[in-house]
Amino acid sequence: MVRERDVCWEYAEKLDGNKVRCKFCLRVLNGGISRLKHHLSRLPSKGVNPCNKVRDDVTDRVRAIISSKEDIKEIPSVKKQKIAEVRAPGNMSTGSKISPLETLSPAAKVFPTVLSIAASTLSDQETVERSIALFFFENKLDFSVARSSSYQAMIDAVGKFGPGLIAPSVETLKTTWLKRIKSEVTLHLKDAEKEWATTGCTIIADTWTDNKSKALINFLVSSPSRTFFHKSVDASSYFKNTKCLADLFDSVIQDFGQENVVQIIMDSSFNYTGISSHILQNYGTIFLSPCASQCLNLILEEFSRVDWVNRCILQAQTVSKFLYNNASMLDLMKKFTGGQELIRTGITKSVSCFLSLQSTLKQRSRLKHMFNSPEYSTNSSYANKPQSISCIAIVEDNDFWRAVEECVAISEPFLKVFREVSGGKPAVDSIYELMTRAKESIRTYYIMDESKCKTFLDIVDRQWRDQLHSPLHSAGAFLNPSIQYNPEVKFLGSIKEDFFKVLEKLLPTPELRRDITNQIFTFTRAKGMFACNLAMEARDTVSPGLWWEQFGDSAPVLQRVAIRILSQVCSTFTFERHWSTFQQIHTEKRNKIDKETLTDVVYINYNLKLAREMKTMPTDSDPIQFDDIDMTSEWVEESENPSPTQWLDRFGSALDGGDLNTRQFSAAMFGNDHIFGL
Repeated sequence: MVRERDVCWEYAEKLDGNKVRCKFCLRVLNGGISRLKHHLSRLPSKGVNPCNKVRDDVTDRVRAIISSKEDIKEIPSVKKQKIAEVRAPGNMSTGSKISPLETLSPAAKVFPTVLSIAASTLSDQETVERSIALFFFENKLDFSVARSSSYQAMIDAVGKFGPGLIAPSVETLKTTWLKRIKSEVTLHLKDAEKEWATTGCTIIADTWTDNKSKALINFLVSSPSRTFFHKSVDASSYFKNTKCLADLFDSVIQDFGQENVVQIIMDSSFNYTGISSHILQNYGTIFLSPCASQCLNLILEEFSRVDWVNRCILQAQTVSKFLYNNASMLDLMKKFTGGQELIRTGITKSVSCFLSLQSTLKQRSRLKHMFNSPEYSTNSSYANKPQSISCIAIVEDNDFWRAVEECVAISEPFLKVFREVSGGKPAVDSIYELMTRAKESIRTYYIMDESKCKTFLDIVDRQWRDQLHSPLHSAGAFLNPSIQYNPEVKFLGSIKEDFFKVLEKLLPTPELRRDITNQIFTFTRAKGMFACNLAMEARDTVSPGLWWEQFGDSAPVLQRVAIRILSQVCSTFTFERHWSTFQQIHTEKRNKIDKETLTDVVYINYNLKLAREMKTMPTDSDPIQFDDIDMTSEWVEESENPSPTQWLDRFGSALDGGDLNTRQFSAAMFGNDHIFGL
């Protein structure tokens, strides 16, 4: 029997091999009609870029086809027989529970027979899961929603209530519950404010511009207990107007209290606005600091541009593209690697590159074994392809593996610093030592190669000198007991001047500095309470801020300053960003009521995510690596259009009209649909 032609071929043109061309966006896809379906469905799965030109009716039809086939695949043979009985009109049971057509989703209305048949064969658990899945698909929800703590809490609450629950209406959600939950979130902020008088706080100013030159600024406030989202401001009309920006920052500083603010972290897009000079001139006790994550990313980015490093990355990508663009080849790789992935996705392009090189190095022997195995050499579908020959040559090249080892050796110390400053914890006390150790690791590794050593140290020193280093970092290191009392530390003398400058800034009058010299002596020589056994035992085991709080009573003025310095973060770290949502706050198409509602929703949404990350993030999780692989990255497939970069990559050109991954992906997935239905 001739196999029936797939109905989705009307949307594609078949090309040589196993390739197809989408008739809507003209994109060429590997993998045949199956990958085309996921391309047209605009669902974030199967590693296929969503089509940004497909009609909505086609998307709904394709999603229904995919859903019905996946449901039917899971039906046991006994249940298949029941399906045949249901299909026969004479055998239709009058007691069958068939949902009225009016209650079905749009997909079910188009293909009611297939979906109702599939539903009738499911267990109670599967029926509930199917209803939840349809809710996700019909409303175009990101699958990551299912990871949120509130998702399972909602399911538990509904199950506990039992049948007959009347869900809140749109108006109730937009008014009553929006107001009540916003009040609850704000109460948590009020609790955090209580510690600011002791620990101080950091204001984070995070910018983004879109391809229409819209400049948005997010303001957050961070202290040891947690980080809060404050507000999002559209500064498009005055981003380069110092006076207007100054007024904006003045208002934000007043919101938190000038006496509470220790530092402001802002990205490099503010370098040419004059706002730095305004703050330094008008707020004598507030420090301006760069985002450490951004600076470290620039270091790794420059590393990746070194000729031989770039060549090594391109060779590794040649292998990964070959493996990830062929289903049978990917299955074979997973077999030899024990199910482990070859590539890793980091929070920036450069981080992804060096993490993937680490992973590739770990799989070296398995990759060699795979390419030399009978399973590979006897399979004509990929063993004889030109890409295969290139990959074998790379995997068998000892020079390539030496280059990979070298890339891993020089990047890992800086990835370690990246992790420390991106975890959302106070890190002012450790960044100076971590950067010093990272530089020393390069000197040690290249002890016999002065030329390469100079190449990489020049990159680090340039970024450290011009971007990253802050007197606050030096003061944090000086006040860190694990550094101050470590006889192996050699740099204390070189940072003492910065430490004194910080003291002069935080203690601007002679009255405030009275007896400070004696207190510094008491600390550095471990006198008074600093000399007790508990204090000495806790030097390396307790956070520096807490250590000063517990054992700093012998130097009360220095204690107050130390706690404020050591309680600050170094970067904007890796909390999730939803710039497409923020952009909708500022759209001119919304009336005042909708704008206020969406502003409240974003305020709640952002702060709930920050709270969830603080409570649920595992202690062993990697803050610079994502769990899921970016299947649109240059490690997986070639793209005619540049692949959207991760959030931190935008900093290098914040005002060049570049767009952010989230907004592009949202537009590709959902078109111009308004988020939250407002």
